Amino acid sequence: MEKEKKTTKSAGNATRSAVSEKKYFEAVGRRKTSTARVRIWQAVKASFVVNKKDVKEYFKTEEQRRLVGDPIIKGAGGQEKMDYKWVIEAKVSGGGIHSQAEAVRHGLARALVSFDVELRHKLKTLGYLKRDPRAKERRKFGLKKARKAPQWSKR
Repeated sequence: MEKEKKTTKSAGNATRSAVSEKKYFEAVGRRKTSTARVRIWQAVKASFVVNKKDVKEYFKTEEQRRLVGDPIIKGAGGQEKMDYKWVIEAKVSGGGIHSQAEAVRHGLARALVSFDVELRHKLKTLGYLKRDPRAKERRKFGLKKARKAPQWSKR
């Protein structure tokens, strides 16, 4: 009889062999009213699809494409473990195009951490794991917008 290999957990962190048995890694990212569900898995050829479109087709500007790819380039780029290619699939809804890009970045960073816990410190330092809490302020009665008051008249 052969002995079964056991994967160990040390100090609450899953070892790489225990995590890599999953088919894909999924995470949710949010920003303002945008929500992104991001799935990543390893493959021979890399691809990045957002709402069934190529990332270059969905995010038109270079800044938005840079925002979306930052967790892989900056966060995981310096590590030898990240030599393989990723297939990234994101489904985004709500908000504007910029907040959607930031939601995808948040979800991608979370998915990378679920793949490899050692990336957590670097991604956290870069600020990609924190959900940006800023959102539009509600309108108050008696005002035109959230803080803009109507013109004051003495009489």
